[in-house]
Amino acid sequence: MKWYYKSFIALFIICMAGGLVNSANHYHGLYKNEQYRANKAESLANQRQATIDDMQVRQRDISALDIKHTGELADAKGMIERLRGDVINGHEQMQFNATCSKTVSGSLRDAESQKHKAGAELSYFRLRDGINVATNQVNYQQNFIRLQCLR
Repeated sequence: MKWYYKSFIALFIICMAGGLVNSANHYHGLYKNEQYRANKAESLANQRQATIDDMQVRQRDISALDIKHTGELADAKGMIERLRGDVINGHEQMQFNATCSKTVSGSLRDAESQKHKAGAELSYFRLRDGINVATNQVNYQQNFIRLQCLR
């Protein structure tokens, strides 16, 4: 074979090898870009899943807190209603620690006049119920802040 055929074949083989190297380099770059994108997407998915898991834990905590305080409030209201019923039925008696400004000789009629009025009982139970509700709300908010905000 003549030398220019040999050099043409060698040049052809070198060009083919160069093309293969160039193609390999091109597709390797595409592979690296796709791998980077996939890793970034996986990292984002993991981050979002962690956020979802955290939100679910917080929802469970808030639900448990709500159940606890709702139960405490229902118990307090039930206790007040039982006490109110006992006072109305005469099983229990309300006593107030009060002092009178004038002294009257001890007679049965005077003792009767020192009893509280019926409206006082109703006001007492309303106030006690309101205090229980307000206390429960404050406790709920404190627990919520402790469990959710200070985490």
